[in-house]
Amino acid sequence: MSELSQSSHITLSGKNILEQEAEAILQMADRLDDCFSDAIELLSLCKGKIIISGMGKSGIIGQKIAATMASTGSTALFLHPADAAHGDLGIVGHEDIVLCLSKSGTTEELNFIIPALRQIGAKIIALTGNKRSFLAQNADITLDTGVDKEACPYDLAPTTSTTAMLAMGDALAISLMQQKNFTQRDFAMTHPKGSLGRRLTVKVADIMVKDNAVPLVTELASVTDLILEMTSKRYGVSAVIDQEKRLCGIFTDGDLRRLVQSGREFMNLTAGSVMTAHPKTVMPDTMAKDCLDILETYRITQLLVCDTENHPVGMVHIHDLITLGL
Repeated sequence: MSELSQSSHITLSGKNILEQEAEAILQMADRLDDCFSDAIELLSLCKGKIIISGMGKSGIIGQKIAATMASTGSTALFLHPADAAHGDLGIVGHEDIVLCLSKSGTTEELNFIIPALRQIGAKIIALTGNKRSFLAQNADITLDTGVDKEACPYDLAPTTSTTAMLAMGDALAISLMQQKNFTQRDFAMTHPKGSLGRRLTVKVADIMVKDNAVPLVTELASVTDLILEMTSKRYGVSAVIDQEKRLCGIFTDGDLRRLVQSGREFMNLTAGSVMTAHPKTVMPDTMAKDCLDILETYRITQLLVCDTENHPVGMVHIHDLITLGL
C-alpha cells in the first residue's frame, strides 16, 4: 500500500468512527422520552447536591458532567463508587440526587452502594444502556444511553458508549441550566479567571485611570499647555473641558501632527480652537467588552470616561483591555 493510499485509508477510518458515534447520538435522541423531562424536573427541584458516580471510563465521563453542571448553576460533584463504599458516602444527604453511570448497569462497585443510597433517602437517576439491569431497576429514573456497537473494532473499548453518555450528560446540564434561567452573567461569575468571565463582569470603572492621572485642560488653555499635559500624562491625548468642567472636546497626538503639517502658526492658539468636538466617550458602568468594541470600530486607542453630567472622570486605553485578555 502506497503512502498516499495508506493516509487516505486512515482518514477514512477516522471519518467512519466519527460517523458511527454521531449516529449513535442521533439514535439516542430518537429514543428520548418523558423520562428526560422527569429527570430535569427532579434535578431542578433538588435542594441538596447533584452527585455523579461511575467506575472506569464512565467515571471519567461522570467527572466531566459534574464539572459542566457545577459551572452552569448546579451544586454538583463527582463521587467515586469505590471510595463511597469505604466512607465517602458520608457526603450524600437525603436531599441529594445521585446520577449513576454504567454502560452495562451491572458495575459491581456502583451497585454495591445503591441500597445505602436508598437508605439515606437520596434519589437516583441512572444513565445506562441496559434498562433491565440492577441499576436501572433500582433507579427512580432511567435514561437510556445504549449503543449498538462500540467504535472499537473488537467492540470492547468504551468509545461510542462513553460518547453517548457524555452527550446525555451535556443534554441534562444544559437543559437544567435553561430551566434555572442561568444567564451569561451567572456563567461569568463561575468563570472569573477566564476571558469570558472578564468580558462579562469587568466594567470600565474597574480598569480606567482616574483623578490626576486623566489628562485634561480647559478650553482657554494654550496649545503649549495642552502639549505639556499630553506629554506629562503619557497617553498621547488630552480632554478639553469648559468652565463647568464638562467635556467639550479632545486633542490627540494625531491632531498635533496634522496641525504641524498644516503650516499654521498655532502656539498662541487655545485648546478650544484646535480640539475635536464631541469625542466618543463611555460611562463608568459600561462593560469593558463594549468599550473594546467601540475602540476597534472607530480605530482609536483610548476613550474618555464621563459621568451622567458629562464630566470627565477617567480614561481607558486599549492596552489595558488587551492586558485583560479581552
